[in-house]
Amino acid sequence: MRGFVFGVLVVLGLLAGAAAWVWHCQPERLPQEWRRQNPNSRDYMPPLYRWKDDQGRVQLTDAPPEGRPYEVVRIDPNRNIVPTTLPPPGATR
Repeated sequence: MRGFVFGVLVVLGLLAGAAAWVWHCQPERLPQEWRRQNPNSRDYMPPLYRWKDDQGRVQLTDAPPEGRPYEVVRIDPNRNIVPTTLPPPGATR
């Protein structure tokens, strides 16, 4: 009986290790709804598209525009993108 319980625990430990390995190292093997929640997956932070409208204003959308040139923007979730509050160099008060 002891050997059976030990065997079951070993198998459960191996399954947990395999699941952790897939989650961290192979997220593209996961179902799509799980990839969206996994920070290691490309689907976690989908690309954004930067383009200019007819008035020349820069637009940032989650779908590429039709018939316009655009730039694919990827945001690194581990990078802080807070705008500075300091005046630009050479600016006078």
